[in-house]
Amino acid sequence: MSATSREVILGVGGGIAAYKAADVLRRIQDAGFSVTVVPTPASLNFVGLATWEALSGKAVTTQVWERVEEVRHVALAKNSDFFLIAPATADLIARLAHGRADDLLTNLALASDSPKMLVPAMHPNMWSNAATQANIDVLRSRGFHVMEPDFGRLTGSDIGQGRFPSTEAIVKSFLTFIGNKQDLAGKKVLVSAGGTREAIDPVRFIGNRSSGKQGIAIAKAAQRRGAKVTLVAANIASSDLIGIEVVEVESADQMLSALEAQFVSCDILVMAAAVADAKPASFADAKIKKDQFVNISLTQNPDLLAQLNKGKKHQILVGFAAETADLISSAKNKMEAKGLDLIYVNDVSHGAIFGKDETEGILIRKNGESIPVKKVSKDTLADLLLDYALKQLG
Repeated sequence: MSATSREVILGVGGGIAAYKAADVLRRIQDAGFSVTVVPTPASLNFVGLATWEALSGKAVTTQVWERVEEVRHVALAKNSDFFLIAPATADLIARLAHGRADDLLTNLALASDSPKMLVPAMHPNMWSNAATQANIDVLRSRGFHVMEPDFGRLTGSDIGQGRFPSTEAIVKSFLTFIGNKQDLAGKKVLVSAGGTREAIDPVRFIGNRSSGKQGIAIAKAAQRRGAKVTLVAANIASSDLIGIEVVEVESADQMLSALEAQFVSCDILVMAAAVADAKPASFADAKIKKDQFVNISLTQNPDLLAQLNKGKKHQILVGFAAETADLISSAKNKMEAKGLDLIYVNDVSHGAIFGKDETEGILIRKNGESIPVKKVSKDTLADLLLDYALKQLG
């Protein structure tokens, strides 16, 4: 079992629908899963290794005899939490039903005890053939979840049942099959995201490099898990926040006001925003001319987490630390100073992490436990943080 319990093996069979599996891969990643692609050798006639490696960010092999020192058919099986094969061709289904182990994917299917789901796709005559249906019955009897193929037009002019379902339908079925948890139902999660901007004059500001991606990922993950979510968003844009209450702010003072209004009724606060440490001591109503723009007097911004901690009752506070040295000691000092229950710290030397889709760092709990997080998507980290916040909440 992987450390994050979010590792999926995506098997790809050798059918024309293999190209559609690329979209399935991306959407599963969007749902917060880390995905390792294991294509059959025949499937590479449709989609090559470079595509799978680029999309997954991981090495891709098809045979047991590749990277033998890793014993991949055992290692991948042990580290996976879920197994999805899409598309599953008639030949692949037959080999699985008969316990064959003649490529990496079929070896993995035998070595893994993870929940397995198949998405068949083939010509209608092949799907309805008695041999295929008998093989499907065998696999279902062994615990495989088999999604029925769609009716529709196939590669040629033939129409019938055998069409690869839509990505949306596959992902929905997959999440239902694995028991997409609603463990935050009835909870209120408050998230801050983005980077504050402190106005110098009407056209200039003091800001930072935060993209808001991590905060948005956390808000979406919490909403997906059943929580009522409020996102306090500083200077970010996202059109895919359905079901999430969004409060737009610009400065640190505005963010503090928005958070204070929501904090009393929340169960979990995740402070993912990058708040500017300082702001101009005064704001110029008119643009400062270039020859007058000599220096800026600064004053400290309020410490948002420290302020909110004064009103803490049952709430769990999750913070972030972006450091360039002494990560753990700096994070622990920040955790104590701000009354945090969890903190995630990463190394942002040379602009790392900001604006990226992946992250790596260390998660530190209130009890002092340090949990290394190897390079994962920000969606995966979002669920991991919520898992530990929920444990802390009890």
